[in-house]
Amino acid sequence: MLMLSLVRTLAVLIPLAARLATWLLARSLNMPEPLVQATGLFVFVQVQAFENNVGKSLCPIRLARRLLAWLR
Repeated sequence: MLMLSLVRTLAVLIPLAARLATWLLARSLNMPEPLVQATGLFVFVQVQAFENNVGKSLCPIRLARRLLAWLR
């Protein structure tokens, strides 16, 4: 029962904390909140694309295959 109330409390507090952080960042940068959210989403997508691209080229299995092909 205690765990359920803890989960409910966290489910309420996490979105409030995210909204507060967004609001504080928007105020400190003197930008509207939707622009801060859109910029954050854009940055996330760009970083995700970069990580996927680099992750494919640095995959240990692919690197091992390249090394074996290079040594042959």
